[in-house]
Amino acid sequence: MAAGGPRDLRVKDAHRSTGATQPGARQTGVIEEAFDEQRLAVVDTRSGLTRAISPAREYVYEYDFSPDGRTAVVTLAPGSGDNNWWIARLAKIDVARAQIQTLLKPKFQIAAPRWSPDGKQIAYIGGIMSDFGSTGGDVFLIDPTSGVVRNATPSMPYSAAAIQWTGASQIAFLGHVPSGVKLFTLDVTNGNLRQYGNDDEVMAHLSVSQNGEYALSRSSFDLAPELFVGKPEALAQFTHSNAGAKRLWGKAVSLRWDSEAYKPQGWLVYPLQFEATRKYPMVVLPHGGPAAANLPSWGNRNVAALSSRNYFVFLPNPRGSYGQGETFTQANIKDFGYGDFRDIMSGVDAVLKAAPVDSQRMGLMGWSYGGYVAMWTETQTDRFKAIVAGAGLMNWQSYYGENQIDQWMIPYFGASVYEDPAVYARSSPVTFIKNAKTPALILQGEYDEEVPAPQSFEFWHALKTLNVPTELVVYRDEGHGIRKPADQIDMLTRILGWFGKYLK
Repeated sequence: MAAGGPRDLRVKDAHRSTGATQPGARQTGVIEEAFDEQRLAVVDTRSGLTRAISPAREYVYEYDFSPDGRTAVVTLAPGSGDNNWWIARLAKIDVARAQIQTLLKPKFQIAAPRWSPDGKQIAYIGGIMSDFGSTGGDVFLIDPTSGVVRNATPSMPYSAAAIQWTGASQIAFLGHVPSGVKLFTLDVTNGNLRQYGNDDEVMAHLSVSQNGEYALSRSSFDLAPELFVGKPEALAQFTHSNAGAKRLWGKAVSLRWDSEAYKPQGWLVYPLQFEATRKYPMVVLPHGGPAAANLPSWGNRNVAALSSRNYFVFLPNPRGSYGQGETFTQANIKDFGYGDFRDIMSGVDAVLKAAPVDSQRMGLMGWSYGGYVAMWTETQTDRFKAIVAGAGLMNWQSYYGENQIDQWMIPYFGASVYEDPAVYARSSPVTFIKNAKTPALILQGEYDEEVPAPQSFEFWHALKTLNVPTELVVYRDEGHGIRKPADQIDMLTRILGWFGKYLK
């Protein structure tokens, strides 16, 4: 490899589009587990020859090179790339000899490995994470020679999401806080942590130049995304590309409320044409994940569509979410549908005290884990008059054998379904399905591998049997994320029609 030559990951002869949210491949004939190799490769810029340096039959997720370019640090796992990120290990690779050495096999998940400028430390984010790319946790340091690990942010009440070294002992990172995502600087020698930015905004796409200039995007319910540059304490707006963007929702306020030992946070978005003398219907939008967060982001189409049609919209962040440290994020382990659901419902009570919401015209809608919350809500309360469940989980026991990413479940349930079926049944809506009464619209991608369509069919079949008003819509050739514009339009039209029918 020529000095400074390109380095990248590659997937050779992929059997489908890479990523667990992509539509799955059709499975016929003799079924075997299929997986693609995503390998780290280097290119000799003189000859154009490419040489893979990571092992065959191992999937590399993220990487970084030491300052001298002689060693790479990677997160990787054998087998299916979509399934095995949750058990990925941290390793270093000798570039010249393509020799690999494992540094760490973590208890939970790891992300964003970054080599320090002096080559003496590797930083990474560690914690429980339910989706690759949805990062949150503490900042850890590991010695690449001895393998000694140190938590650089113990008991931090935030969740690191993206990190970058800015000096031999200085790290900058973006972190979830209860009111959004802020910029932090960390001195790893003494643990000194400083935060920058405003409440109620989202900072993203962090980049730091060699001369210490920062660049990142900022957005909120009030500001369409724009690029800001400068020192952390004096970031100045650099672009005005979205100055003409039209706001389609009402004011948004951050709420905190007490729920047992926790103090969850959420967003209440007002109707676009709010009148204080009226009472309005409300739709609750639990987020997916569960390790994720509802953020004060510009342009959420569900929020825009509902608020512009005179609904309040409530976006709760219950236990299990990012933003209040690892203890909070791990608080729903082996407890899906219980503590997090109580947090959501106590949040609804807080909203009813704070705003003119008609308690007899409330709905709930979610996708993925939020779709599970919607199906669970169906069996736990009659306070909602309409539910929309997208790519939801009806039966954790059957889901374990149907999905293509079962490794994510072990950290949350503590064991496989074959070892402890009771813990899966305890959190399954099917266990309590005879309580179902609320009209439910069910939405699903045909080739969803993260949450396969049989889960939606099982929920739909149960509601039909119990004479609960329901409708199931399966989108042809779609995966876990609905991507075709025509399908997105159809889905949003149906959602508005469903809530319009039962809440208006």
